Amino acid sequence: MNTVSELFESVVTESGDAPAVVFGESVLDYAELNARANRLARRLIAAGVGPDALVAVAVERSARLVVAVLAVLKAGGAYLPLDPDYPAERLTHMVVDAGPVLLLRTDGVTSLHLDVPELVLDDPSFEALCERERGDDIAPDERTAPLVPAHLMYVIYTSGSTGVPKGVAVSHTGVTDLVSTQVRLYGVGRGDRILQWASFSFDAWFWDFTLALLNGATLVMAEQHALMPGESLRETMLTYSIDHAVLPPVALGITDSEGLLVGGTITSTGDVCTRALAEEWSKGRRLYNAYGPTEVTVGASIGGPVKGVQDEVTVGTPWDGGVVHVLDERLRECPDGQEGELFLAGSGVVRGYLNRPGLTASRFVADPYGPPGSRMYRSGDRGRHEADGELYFTGRIDNQVKMRGFRVELGEIETRLESHPAVEIVVAVVGGQDAATEHIVVYVRTSARHEVTEGQLRAWARDALPEHMVPTHVVVLDRFPTLPNGKIDRKELAERAVRSPAGHHGTPPHPVPAAGAGGAGEAASYEEALCRLVGEILQVPEVTPKDNFFDLGGHSMLAAKLAGRMRKELGVTVPMRSMFEAQSLAELAQVMERAKRG
Repeated sequence: MNTVSELFESVVTESGDAPAVVFGESVLDYAELNARANRLARRLIAAGVGPDALVAVAVERSARLVVAVLAVLKAGGAYLPLDPDYPAERLTHMVVDAGPVLLLRTDGVTSLHLDVPELVLDDPSFEALCERERGDDIAPDERTAPLVPAHLMYVIYTSGSTGVPKGVAVSHTGVTDLVSTQVRLYGVGRGDRILQWASFSFDAWFWDFTLALLNGATLVMAEQHALMPGESLRETMLTYSIDHAVLPPVALGITDSEGLLVGGTITSTGDVCTRALAEEWSKGRRLYNAYGPTEVTVGASIGGPVKGVQDEVTVGTPWDGGVVHVLDERLRECPDGQEGELFLAGSGVVRGYLNRPGLTASRFVADPYGPPGSRMYRSGDRGRHEADGELYFTGRIDNQVKMRGFRVELGEIETRLESHPAVEIVVAVVGGQDAATEHIVVYVRTSARHEVTEGQLRAWARDALPEHMVPTHVVVLDRFPTLPNGKIDRKELAERAVRSPAGHHGTPPHPVPAAGAGGAGEAASYEEALCRLVGEILQVPEVTPKDNFFDLGGHSMLAAKLAGRMRKELGVTVPMRSMFEAQSLAELAQVMERAKRG
């Protein structure tokens, strides 16, 4: 087994002059990336960073982010990714819970007020200090203690069923087998271009990072708005001649595959890859379908190349060094074709949950099929294996769901809404007809002593939850449907959310008027067309020009869908950045008018 820094430095030896990171117009080769990371690592060691020491990293998408992560790992520390777009309350919880010894940030990240010593990476005086450090690799005796694969590599926080996010502590132990799997399946190397799509706050980011930088390929980074599924993502992949990408099914579903990744690979992960998606994305490129929760080193199994003619898309076989057991309630192996719970074992199993020994003991259990002292992770996922050894994911055994590729515990959303003084009962469910329209609907009963609006409850959720967990609709009920035993009928509420997510029956959708001809290109006409489109996409009965798309329940994927319909039905292409910056639909209509005029 090797650490990330050892694996990376071996690549640098062979590919020093090859491009390592591309961001916009800038290109950083392996030798320079390595030297910058070494200089910063020496500053981190001087600040007390060593094996098992956590370093919080709050840096925008950039080559500097890659330098920071490599430097932390070279110093022997582990990184704690902080997304500056997350609510302050959530970031504060993560930092207080994890206890990092240091925060690395850039000057542009000014909204974080955390009680942690910090280094501002783009501060001229700090850059000057780094430049005075040596750029050669860190020698073992320079670190505060010897670094071995069992030491911590990163901590990533996931949604918690008890209402509190939990940190998953991942060591270097599984990285060697992760890279071995990549080499066996993908065969990437010098000249290949890997898209860095996933958010830094998720372990899929580490997959993109390793697929490129531990295999001698090029990691291509871009601004967030350029990665929005649909036309923006498509243009970015074409502009940078991307060869390999990892995307969730919801992103694949709203992005045209024609001409993308020709001769390369696409890996679907984070949710169920349907037959329709497999049929489209397996043409002209290799399609893989991966499975694995955060509690293993990025993944557990992978299937492919997937053929589009399959009735059900497999998640394949375990990664190198990994084992996936399908067990019954008595931890006995299920026969071929029979569903059971998936238990994950092998080199990729993580340490456990940071500072949560009780939860760790309940989810990471002794492995009766492995060597003495080995453990396996009780995933909560259902699945089966067939006689040919192929694995199939079939669902969950609890209240956890996947939304747009994100793992979401509905219980955490319920806990947040329950903390509002006006709320007495909360039930969160998933609405939507397909992956592209999936959204969270929360049903609440409020106290007669307090008055509160649905918008105020959504704002209460947004103050503590990341964007992908904020309910699209909050519906106030006087009475909940119940089962004969008196418990709330969650199934009925889920079906209600699919039929009428906002609790309205409304009028049928109106046809969207054409715009751009005969004076219809005026902002007023665009306002009318835009309001109707938004009403259809968000399934709300009344939309006005003063409304904000995101306040009505929109999110990034639905914004991409709206942009696509604006282009196809109204003949107007609007940059994704403008979709997020517009304060109202009236303002967005003005952007449309200017775009149409050219």
